[in-house]
Amino acid sequence: MPIIQSLDRALKILDLFDESVSELKITDISDKMLLHKSTVHSLLKTLEKHQYVEQNEESGKYRLGLKLFERGNSVIRSRDIRVVAKDFLHTLSKETGQTVHLVIQDGKEGLYIDKVESASATILYSRIGRRIPLHCSGVGKALIAFQPDQAIADTLKDYEFIQRTEHTITTREAFWEEIRLIREKGYAEDREENEPGVHCVAIPVRDHTGEIAAAISISTLSMRTSKEEMQHYTNQLIEAGKQLSEKLGYGF
Repeated sequence: MPIIQSLDRALKILDLFDESVSELKITDISDKMLLHKSTVHSLLKTLEKHQYVEQNEESGKYRLGLKLFERGNSVIRSRDIRVVAKDFLHTLSKETGQTVHLVIQDGKEGLYIDKVESASATILYSRIGRRIPLHCSGVGKALIAFQPDQAIADTLKDYEFIQRTEHTITTREAFWEEIRLIREKGYAEDREENEPGVHCVAIPVRDHTGEIAAAISISTLSMRTSKEEMQHYTNQLIEAGKQLSEKLGYGF
């Protein structure tokens, strides 16, 4: 397929700018592109007309324009996490035969925004739109554990550690210790802490800024899942979480 030379050159000009090179003179661009100054000038004026570059009136140098910022934000907004995550959730559920959840943080709770059940799954307590505590759920722990300490402290201010089962963490001190362990492992677990008989493993999903955008989990019945099987599910979950984060723009 033929390449449109002028468009190719214009895009290469945009690629000359980065965090370390914010402004360039026409002569600089000409030298880097190995093009005559008149050709570069025409390309820049075309890009400037469409607001992809702008000229600093004081120095005469060129810099990236706000149109790129607008277009970048449009791309980010269009990548709704539910849409992006859908295939990952279905694949994970199919490969493990278990229920898979996608959860976001809303204040001091987690909020289910998507769920995929396999034909053999029997986890019934969850549903899209339902809220879940942060301290006794795998997804809740994954959402909060990898945030800065001050952000965690702010969330835990006046937080109620309500006991859901005999295994629920019920003190702030114990929860901070759990956070330390989660950070060491890289994933969170709910060992029948929210629902009797249900074991969940969860990992955080990061967006293009590096912030925690969501958490995904695999939920199993404790009596039907061996330690070896759970570890295998955990490995699959970690890989899926990494790929989903990369899809959202996060660079490992």
